[in-house]
Amino acid sequence: MYAWLFYVLPGPTWFRWLLVLGLLAGVIVVLMEFVYPWIAEFGFFSDATLDTGASPSE
Repeated sequence: MYAWLFYVLPGPTWFRWLLVLGLLAGVIVVLMEFVYPWIAEFGFFSDATLDTGASPSE
């Protein structure tokens, strides 16, 4: 699959590497900005609690 992607991209080898790095950066940005926050709404990832043993009145 990766060889096919590299073969399909236009230009010389150095330009293909720049395109691959740009596409990879774009995928990472989309995942971090849209996909992971959407998944976090349905999970228990941010439901962390901290039990210090102290009562709230102290």
